[in-house]
Amino acid sequence: MTEQLSLFTGDPDPKGRPSQRLPAPAPQSPELRALGAALPAGLYLGTSSWSFPGWAGLVYDTPYDATLLSRSGLAAYSAHPVLRAVSIDRSYYAPVPLDDYAAYAQQVPEGFRFMVKAPADVTSSWIRDDAGKPGGANPHYLDVDKAIREFVGPAREGLGDRCGPLVFQFPPQGRTVTRQPRTFAVRVGEFLSALPRGGLHAIELRDPELFTDELVGAMRASGATLCVSIHPRAIPLAEQVAILGSLPPAELVVRWNLNPRHQYEEAKARYAPFNRMVEPDLTTREAIAALCRQSLMAGRRAIVIANNKAEGSAPRTLAALAQDVVSP
Repeated sequence: MTEQLSLFTGDPDPKGRPSQRLPAPAPQSPELRALGAALPAGLYLGTSSWSFPGWAGLVYDTPYDATLLSRSGLAAYSAHPVLRAVSIDRSYYAPVPLDDYAAYAQQVPEGFRFMVKAPADVTSSWIRDDAGKPGGANPHYLDVDKAIREFVGPAREGLGDRCGPLVFQFPPQGRTVTRQPRTFAVRVGEFLSALPRGGLHAIELRDPELFTDELVGAMRASGATLCVSIHPRAIPLAEQVAILGSLPPAELVVRWNLNPRHQYEEAKARYAPFNRMVEPDLTTREAIAALCRQSLMAGRRAIVIANNKAEGSAPRTLAALAQDVVSP
């Protein structure tokens, strides 16, 4: 589950103990501040959450409770020289009220951007029980009205000009769907075409069987782009880049989710408390940096969201990526 919680249950004492006061940013080295200042204006680097106590000394001045960070840590997070973006993942699990989106936007400076994940309630073909096991067909699967009412509308209105790409992550769909990839492509195309225009919609898949010419055509027709995903279940990065090349030019959207050598819980246990680089993935990092440079040189923005489970510490991953983009 996501660490992000709903807002708000009371204001912390700004002068109290770390467990009570508002989180403050960590002091940063002159080198990191200079790196942040050197980043191109169209590059947005961020993490998949901001509520990790282990980031003390990296993002925050001291360890804070994860719940406090979730509710009140975004302003300190956005003061980091390199972190100009963040992903709101809690929307994947339950609707986020418009007022919460607006409160997030008010905590960050102008020029900061949010990636927002669509609810699994409209991207999963089945519902899951409390243990996470499939519990039957999902009656809201690809429900356009629900997606607009509970996700697209509130996110765009609440975040305003800080709203970045809306990512529709399709988890493993099951054999009923993967055995009929053309049907999936048609349904997704109809869904995307019915969404309000004016923002960027990105598609992320976990089932290789669903990457078909028909799906690419549906994305092209609707103006959606591919969210490049680094994940054990994703198709190879080179194949994703080829799909991007067949779509109309758009902002680059990347989610560096998980080291392909590990499963989620394995990486979580191996990398916690997420304050150091445990397994640097230089090949992937250099490939993402190259994609960012290509997008920026073409006059298009790029947003990259990194997870702690990519290399061990998302803030360190993004600082290293920033350096690769600026000084290839």
